[in-house]
Amino acid sequence: MERSARRIARVPAWLTLVTMGLLAGVWSFAEGRIDAPIIFTQIQTGTDLEGRPPPAEGMLRADWGVGGRIVRLDPDGRLRVLTPGFASAADPATSFDAERILFAGQRQANDPWNIYEMKADGSQVRQITKDLGDCRQPAYMATVYTLPPPPRVDTDPWQQVMFVSIADGRMNEYGSGPATSLYSIKLDGTFPRRLTFNLSNDMDPFLMQDGRILVACWQRADLRRGLVGRVSIFGVNLDGLDYAPYVLDEGMRVKHMPCATTKGLVVFVEGDRVPWDGGGHLAAVTTRRNFHSYRRLSNDAEGLYLTPAPLPDGSVLVSRRPTDRSAAHALYRFDPDSGDAELLFDDPDHHDIQAKLLAPRPVPKGRSTVVSEKRTTGRFYCLNVYVSDLPGLRSLPLGTVKRLRVLEGVALRVDERGQYLPDGLRIGIGGPGSHAVGIPPLVQKRLLGEVPVEEDGSFNIEVPANVPVQLQTLDAKGMAIEASGWIWAKNREARGCIGCHEDPELAPENIFVKALRRESHKLLLPPERRRTVDFRRDVMPIIETKCASPACHGGGEPPMLGGGMTLVSHGDAGAYFNRAYESLLAATRDGPPGLDTPVHGKYVVPGRARESRLIWHLFGYDTSALNPRPGGARRYAPMPPRGCAPLTEDEKLTLIEWIDLGALWDGIPGPDPLSSGGVQE
Repeated sequence: MERSARRIARVPAWLTLVTMGLLAGVWSFAEGRIDAPIIFTQIQTGTDLEGRPPPAEGMLRADWGVGGRIVRLDPDGRLRVLTPGFASAADPATSFDAERILFAGQRQANDPWNIYEMKADGSQVRQITKDLGDCRQPAYMATVYTLPPPPRVDTDPWQQVMFVSIADGRMNEYGSGPATSLYSIKLDGTFPRRLTFNLSNDMDPFLMQDGRILVACWQRADLRRGLVGRVSIFGVNLDGLDYAPYVLDEGMRVKHMPCATTKGLVVFVEGDRVPWDGGGHLAAVTTRRNFHSYRRLSNDAEGLYLTPAPLPDGSVLVSRRPTDRSAAHALYRFDPDSGDAELLFDDPDHHDIQAKLLAPRPVPKGRSTVVSEKRTTGRFYCLNVYVSDLPGLRSLPLGTVKRLRVLEGVALRVDERGQYLPDGLRIGIGGPGSHAVGIPPLVQKRLLGEVPVEEDGSFNIEVPANVPVQLQTLDAKGMAIEASGWIWAKNREARGCIGCHEDPELAPENIFVKALRRESHKLLLPPERRRTVDFRRDVMPIIETKCASPACHGGGEPPMLGGGMTLVSHGDAGAYFNRAYESLLAATRDGPPGLDTPVHGKYVVPGRARESRLIWHLFGYDTSALNPRPGGARRYAPMPPRGCAPLTEDEKLTLIEWIDLGALWDGIPGPDPLSSGGVQE
């Protein structure tokens, strides 16, 4: 199937050389001549996809690409459909020798998405993935070499492809759909291996020339960024080792669709909100100083961009549409140096997206791996938790951090969603018109354990491999000072950091820290012994015995926490959570700047016990300041009041742990189904 590409709206000067060089079969760029067919995805305009609400923040849109097709635009203007036998095809990726094309496809409309490979002319189509759930966004990978542990077992180097899949079958942290992770598989369809274990979504993988993968990572662990957290660019090795930030908080909150140019830039799409197609503005960092070189590339008047891909001269192929949706996506060549965009191709009847140049390019560097499936653990170590680029941690005196709390993240399985999220329950935070203000247990945090932090700020722990964990530094009262996002160690991996959210471009002091002079603390409890803390089982008994008396919060106007704060254990008929839980997690608008929806925090800030008013009253002062100014922190009336039985130290610690672990109503699994409605005591 082929037709003439008559819809080239405006031919830039550099492209006019096509007609002069057809016999040579080249397109001419500013810096050299290369074979330049373009492979891209077309999706017909006027479908109901355009009218649907935007996907959740950081989600790989499951329906993006439905009904699509892979096409090839040759230098002579001929446009050919390469996937006529597929109901849907999208996400094309070209091989290093330009002889083959990977893509995601559905043979029939209701089939799962799988990864396929075909010749560059559309022939010899073969399926690579099978029975791994929906598989999207494939790309070729460099060669992997194994460094096995003794006794040595020689393993030949192999080539593989990477892709994004929902094969794990768990919900993301927001509850908007299945979590997507990065996987690899050999070209013959054998040896599928999960590379990332983020509890929300990893997507948009891109292989850099140095052999490292860039991936867009959505994490919701830090609720101070709002309910939906952030989407940032991370880097990871071919075997899943050393998953670490590459672009973080500079610029807009959502950063995805990264690619690396031939001139040392990483270009990506960013926005504060995600529209229906994921489009946004273009921004970039340099590969030399990726943490301190952010700059905006496009302006608001141009429109919204998506799916950038590198060209040999340092520019990028990119799709763009008007902000007001008045036209479909068209293909452009964008120059990051000048900010100029030249229209290449526009078919007004189709969205033209995901363009790749079909031209040979250097094979990225291979990577060796120490990952061994025979080992079931990995290690984390830190040189000094007091080394930080966070203002509140830089000035902490030695000895402030006493312990390290290590939490395992357990995500809700997709097939369990109905038990914890009955129809009609609002996910996350309640507000006007909402009947629930609690946090559904989409991710349960279980305690792997606590270990002491050495006097010099170092620690050294061994944890189960391939388990998402969060590290929390604790003060003398057991309250979290700071927390990491979700991280993990692969089998046999030893992951180290300089400090706690330190500037990654700085080198550490040349010191042999105390924690590395001894064996790792082993946090290897079996799953059945990993403790959880939730409201219904652990906190409610404390409230009923210590807080719900008539002299305190048993009824009437509460004496300390402000009007309307009632902690009796009964609730309105048909309520999902009881009155005590809903009162403690009441919504407030005193949230992060720019967030226009209510957030938790009036009495309890999930994940931040030290910033919660409930804890201030337990201890009688504002505990949020790590280094109180002279004269001390602001005082608060103690709770319970004089004449009532005080809380024990264990009870205070239970409340602290409950908040620091996310302030969940119920654990996973719950003691009984929650979908039956009614008051839950």
